[in-house]
Amino acid sequence: MCGIVGILGDSPVADRLLDGLKRLEYRGYDSAGICTVHDGMFDRRRAQGKLVNLARRLAEEPLHGDSGIAHTRWATHGAATEDNAHPHIVGDVVLVHNGIIENFKPLRDELIADGRSFLSQTDTEVVAHLISREIERGAAPEAAVAAVLPRLHGAFALGVMFRSEPDLLIGARLGAPLTIGYGEGENYLGSDALALAPLTQRIAYLEEGDWAVITRARVQIYDQNNQPVARPIVNSGASGQLMDKGNHRHFMQKEIYEQPVVVAQTLRSYLRPLEERVALPDMECDLSSVERIAIVACGTASYVGMIGKYWIEQLARVPVEVDVASEFRYRDPVLTPNMLGIVISQSGETADTLAALRHMRAAGLVTAGIINVPTSSMAREVDLLLPTHAGPEIGVASTKAFTCQLAVMAALATNLARAKGVLSAEQERDIVHHLTQVPEAMSHALSHDAEIEAMAPKIAAARDVLYLGRGPDYPLALEGALKLKEISYIHAEGYASGEMKHGPIALIDDSVPLIVIAPSGPLFDKTVSNMHEAQARGAQVVLISDAAGIAQAGENTIATIQMPKVHPLIAPLVYAVPIQLLAYHVAVFKGTDVDQPRNLAKSVTVE
Repeated sequence: MCGIVGILGDSPVADRLLDGLKRLEYRGYDSAGICTVHDGMFDRRRAQGKLVNLARRLAEEPLHGDSGIAHTRWATHGAATEDNAHPHIVGDVVLVHNGIIENFKPLRDELIADGRSFLSQTDTEVVAHLISREIERGAAPEAAVAAVLPRLHGAFALGVMFRSEPDLLIGARLGAPLTIGYGEGENYLGSDALALAPLTQRIAYLEEGDWAVITRARVQIYDQNNQPVARPIVNSGASGQLMDKGNHRHFMQKEIYEQPVVVAQTLRSYLRPLEERVALPDMECDLSSVERIAIVACGTASYVGMIGKYWIEQLARVPVEVDVASEFRYRDPVLTPNMLGIVISQSGETADTLAALRHMRAAGLVTAGIINVPTSSMAREVDLLLPTHAGPEIGVASTKAFTCQLAVMAALATNLARAKGVLSAEQERDIVHHLTQVPEAMSHALSHDAEIEAMAPKIAAARDVLYLGRGPDYPLALEGALKLKEISYIHAEGYASGEMKHGPIALIDDSVPLIVIAPSGPLFDKTVSNMHEAQARGAQVVLISDAAGIAQAGENTIATIQMPKVHPLIAPLVYAVPIQLLAYHVAVFKGTDVDQPRNLAKSVTVE
C-alpha cells in the first residue's frame, strides 16, 4: 500500500521526508520519490527499488527547500519505473497519490483531446493534469482542487503542492487514510501516524470525503460538500508502535475500511484499463495447456479457492478441485500432466499449504501462488507468483487479505479463459469494466456500518447462527460463519441454501438468526425459497441483498442490509464487507479480543 509524507517546515525537509518514508516501508513498495519547493522551483528525486537507492541519489544530488512531499509506490498501474514513480509534476502542480482513480481513462482521453500529453502510465498523472488545467484557466490552488475532486471516482488519498506557493499543502481522501500532523511553526501530512511520529504526536484523521488546506500557521479542513469542519486533534502515541490503528478501535476495523484502497491497488496490478484487458505477471508456463486445476489453501483462503472454482469453471471451462491443505497430501490426490496447482496464503508461510505446494512440485506440476508477502517461502517456490497488495494485516481474522485474494482470483480466471480461447475480447472488456467498479461498490457497502452495528446485539444474544448462500455466495456464507466463530465465539455454520432441507433445517427455531446472502439475479428466487422455509419454522432472518432483492423479500425479516446492485462476478468482493462488519460489531458488543481472539494465530507455521 503506497505511502505519503508531506512537510511544511522551518528548516530543510529532505532528510525528514526520507525518514518518514522509511517508517512506511512496512506497507511495501518498489519505487520512491521526494519533491521539494525551493526558490520558486520544484526539485525532485525519484528512484526505482528500495529506499537505499533514493537515499544514494539524495546523497549525490541533495535536495534543498523547507517544504516538500514524498511517496513510496507499489508498481500497480504502470511498471516500477522512475517515470511512473511519484511525485508527478505537471506545470505548477506536484502531486502524490494512494489508491485508484477508476474513471481515469475517460478523463485521460478528455485531457489528450485538449492537447495535453502524458509522461507516465499512471492514473495519478491525470489528477495532476486536471488541477494544473484549472490553475492555467485562472483558478487559485484551493479552488482548482475543489473543482477536480468531485470528478474523481474511486478510492484515493492525495497530497498536492504548488510551485508558486511553498507555504501551501493540500490533502484529500476518499476511501484511503490520510492524517494531518500539527507542529510548532510546521505542519505535516501523512498516510498514518507512524510516518509522522518523529515530527509530532498531535494529529487529526481526515474523515471520508474530507480535504484540507494546510499552511505552516493553520489547517482548514473541509468536508465533501466543501463546508469547513473541525476534526479532533489527538495524541497519536505512535512513536513506540510498529503499526497504527488510526482513528479505528481495532486493527480489524481499520483493515475492513482499507479494503476499497487495497483491492483497488491489487486490481491495478492485473487490469490494463486502456487496453481493456487482464494481464498476469510474466511467466514461463503456458496457461492454454492447462487441463485441470488443483487449488489448495487453509481457512479463509480456502473459501477464496471455492469461489475461484465457480469463476474458473464458468469462464474458462477448466475443471477445478479445491482442497483444504491439511487434507490434500493425505488423500493421495491424482496429479496429472497439464495440471496447474494453485496455493493461496496471506503470509506465504502456512505450514500445511507450503507442504502441499512442495507435494505438487514434486509431482511435476506447474504451480502458482496468490500470496501477500512476496519474500515468503511460497512466493519464492511457486512458478508463477500472483501477489496481492493488501499490505500488512495485523488482525488475526482475515479481512482485506481475503478480498485482495478474490480480486487476484478473478483476474486469473479471466486470463485463463482468454488463454483457453473461450473468452471474447468483448467479454473481457465487460469483466474489466465490472472489476473496476469494485472499490466504489465496497465503499458504498462500508456506508452501512452504523446500521450493521445497531443490529449486532440481536445476533450477539444467540448461541447458534446459520448463514445461507447459493453459487459463489455459498463459500461467502462459510466465510461469514467462520468470521463470527473466530472473533465472537458464537457457534455458526454456513450452508448452501438448497441443503437446508437436507438436515440443517432441524436446527431452526425462533432463537436462531439466519444470515441470508442473496444478491438479486438468477439464483435469487431459489435462495429466497429456502429462506422462506426457514422463516416458516421461526428463523430470525437478516437479509443481505440489493434494493430489488430487499423490495421483493425483505418483509418478515429482523433486519436487512442493502448492498449496491453489482454484477454477479464481483458480488463476493462487495458482500464480504457486511459479513465482516457484522462479525466485528457482534464481537465488540460481546467484549471479546477482536484483534487477537483466543487460541488463534495470524500465521500457522506448524501442522
